Amino acid sequence: MNQKILHTPEGVRDIYGEECARKQVLEQKMHQILSSYGYRDIETPTFEYFDVFGSEVGTIPSKDLYKFFDREGSTLVLRPDFTPSIARAAGRYFLESDKPVRLCYRGNTFVNHQEHRGRLKENTEIGAELIGEGSADADAEIIAMAAQMLQSCGLTDFQISIGHAGFLESLIQDAGMDEASADRLRDLIRNHHTFGVHKLLKDQQIDSRIAQILDSLTTLNGQEEVLERAYEMTHGLRAQDAVARLMEVVRILKIYGLQDAVSFDLGMLSGYMYYTGIIFRGYTYGTGDAVVKGGRYDSLLGHFGKDAPSAGFVVVLSNLMNALHRQKISYLPEAEQILILYTQKSRDEAHRQAAVMRREGKQVELILKDGKALTDTLPGYAQIVELDP
Repeated sequence: MNQKILHTPEGVRDIYGEECARKQVLEQKMHQILSSYGYRDIETPTFEYFDVFGSEVGTIPSKDLYKFFDREGSTLVLRPDFTPSIARAAGRYFLESDKPVRLCYRGNTFVNHQEHRGRLKENTEIGAELIGEGSADADAEIIAMAAQMLQSCGLTDFQISIGHAGFLESLIQDAGMDEASADRLRDLIRNHHTFGVHKLLKDQQIDSRIAQILDSLTTLNGQEEVLERAYEMTHGLRAQDAVARLMEVVRILKIYGLQDAVSFDLGMLSGYMYYTGIIFRGYTYGTGDAVVKGGRYDSLLGHFGKDAPSAGFVVVLSNLMNALHRQKISYLPEAEQILILYTQKSRDEAHRQAAVMRREGKQVELILKDGKALTDTLPGYAQIVELDP
């Protein structure tokens, strides 16, 4: 036998047994939260036309996509990101709606990371999109749902860091920076390279006040007082509107009782270029990657027929499960597992007993003994019933 076919390719893995059961429980718990907010399920294809995720849309770079061709020669890609798929479907089915559309989903995404670095290339995500609502209330609802989904899984020690995609972009426009310098600045800020930011700004001929704000972005993070400081610094600039929006969102989050679960990072950037408003990520200890990520994307649906203000997020299940495991948080309900060992003579009785127990909600397995003594090799059951021992 070819041993290679017994193993999975790099970046993907089998999930089975108790781990698979835990994953399903998490999905059920979080889906219940989404349903309680009025979100309805949608399923989009695992692969789509390349243009759905092309550079104009602003998702991940083309080199990180899994690409292939159909019989007609059209380029197809495995879904790397749910949001463009949902936007495409919304553009076709929902944009004539006179009220906001609330959609939720769960499934796998595929990203061909150039450098593996231990990251999975296939991930299960569960998330939601609120389409056709541009208010701060919608922003707060999305963040609140994300937080409550984490809480539903037993996670208590987490922080959702919130920024605004328009904050930095407004400053760059007011500064009049060329695109090459702006891209370099974004990279430096994304990597928290304080010295690099300072050096780049020193070489630019821009307003000293704007330069001072840009220079402070890598440290402009923390609790609510950060917003007050940023608001004062941006007086008279368009970036102040972004700060005002964040201040309004946090006021609404206080109604949800989530003020202690959020913090702010005015230097936050996303790898997805379609975000236009708030952006956020949720972190906890036990994993170095975000367990939640999302934001507002008011221009994305324009690529699929009609602009509509929208916001959404996803929970990355593998990251969440890693965190829960390392924090020793148990969330798998204990079911009474029973094993019935029977012979040909007691077959009828074994099936009758199993049927009764299953109706009572118990998990029951049947094994035909065939003359073998098995009880010493079957640990882990709450009860072993041996008929005709």
